[in-house]
Amino acid sequence: MSQYKAIVKWHRNGAAFTDNRYSRQHSWNFDGGIEIPASASPHVVPLPLSVVEAVDPEEAFVAALASCHMLWFLSIAAKAGFVVDSYQDEATGVMARNPDGKLAMTQVTLYPKLVFAGKRPSADQHNAMHHEAHEECFIASSVKTDVRCEPTDITSL
Repeated sequence: MSQYKAIVKWHRNGAAFTDNRYSRQHSWNFDGGIEIPASASPHVVPLPLSVVEAVDPEEAFVAALASCHMLWFLSIAAKAGFVVDSYQDEATGVMARNPDGKLAMTQVTLYPKLVFAGKRPSADQHNAMHHEAHEECFIASSVKTDVRCEPTDITSL
């Protein structure tokens, strides 16, 4: 079993607080010393109480799913003998009401676009590797969200 830790830090910085007009700006700190500016989404909390330039939990959720899928895909492609030169995914998440009527991230769609060096997988091989990556992804296995993968074209150099 593995454990993972994130430290989330927020300070009131003198705001009245009980009027609900405090900054949602905070930070995420991870092992290795990296600190990421975070905030509530401006779609949820209006500016200036949120920070557009910071990562919000909804974006992080989408990024975590996309990143996990990518890492599995790269491993699977390497084992299959395919050389991936680049991988880009403009993943999107949809916030909507779930069957219980609560706002939830109800769908995440991955749009991976890859460039292969040399031998390219067939469309069937490409789709099978994405399917396997989805099946192996720890994050996708941990959520109820409908996670979809719609790979775009594949390119060789």
